[in-house]
Amino acid sequence: MHFFLKVGLSLVRMKNLTLLFAALIFIVFCTVTIYLLEPETFESLLTSFYFVMTTFSTVGYGDYSPVTAAGRLFTVMMYLLGIGLLGVVIGKIVDAFSIFRKRKEEGKLAYTHEHHIIIVGWGKKTEMALKEILSSDPSVEIVIIDTLPTSPTDVSMDRVHYVQGDPSEEGPFIQANIAKAKSVIIFADENITVASLRDAKTLTIAITCERLASNVHTTVEVMTEKQLANFSHVKVDEFILSQETISLLAVRSAMHQNVGNIVTQLISRTVGEDLFEIPTRPEWKTYGDAFHALLEHGATLIADRQKMDINRRLQEDIPSDAILTVICDDSTYHSIISKGVPS
Repeated sequence: MHFFLKVGLSLVRMKNLTLLFAALIFIVFCTVTIYLLEPETFESLLTSFYFVMTTFSTVGYGDYSPVTAAGRLFTVMMYLLGIGLLGVVIGKIVDAFSIFRKRKEEGKLAYTHEHHIIIVGWGKKTEMALKEILSSDPSVEIVIIDTLPTSPTDVSMDRVHYVQGDPSEEGPFIQANIAKAKSVIIFADENITVASLRDAKTLTIAITCERLASNVHTTVEVMTEKQLANFSHVKVDEFILSQETISLLAVRSAMHQNVGNIVTQLISRTVGEDLFEIPTRPEWKTYGDAFHALLEHGATLIADRQKMDINRRLQEDIPSDAILTVICDDSTYHSIISKGVPS
């Protein structure tokens, strides 16, 4: 008994790979040995392997069993050692899954996929953005960076990954695989009450982000317009003026009824038409060519990057780096992307 207890303690202390390797060797050893002891009872190595595994798992169907004294003695030894070994291996596997889930929940695992969207900071705006992204693109994955001790979302969500750490440092961004990301969204820290201090932290994060991956599209929330000058030396692709945007939208809605509803509809996928980017086609030489072709398909061309005066540029040639934006519904967009549009 002392011998088997000592063996059991040794198995528990083994490293996972060593234990797995030892288990495989022991199974192969038992499979070959029992076959050599009773080749007539166990017709092949496959049969002896089947007998070994049913014995280790305590299933014991009884369709195969040793008949010689040597075979039975070896089976007893195999039974005593094998059940303990298999139990420890299964326990280690269960522990590994538990550790993996715990590390994922705590944001300690590195993200290894590509073309994902990184969102910095967790709050109400992040939660809304998360829902919008997941509903907008069924394939894109999201990485959230924050200092929370555990993931703010359900860890079972396959498309959402959490990285814990200070986003002003490069470690969390490297763990989030920013070099292979599609874009980064930096929200202002809701825990900071002073707008200028919130923008100061956002600036620090933006500098870190752009230093690590200047090629990745970056969108930054800025609280006040006067702080934009401080971002002038940082290569940020787009700014969202949080306070000014809400105020201006409220004013436009008060002065021109339904403007607020129209803007909300365009930036949300919950109802009606949405904004989409459309790739250019070789046969579209001018904006007019693209405008009329898309209009026949049910989409309205409204902009090329920041240029929103396309209706006055119909005779101009489309530049090679054009990024066209249209208004249409989701089905029209996917039809255009999958089938193309009439010339």
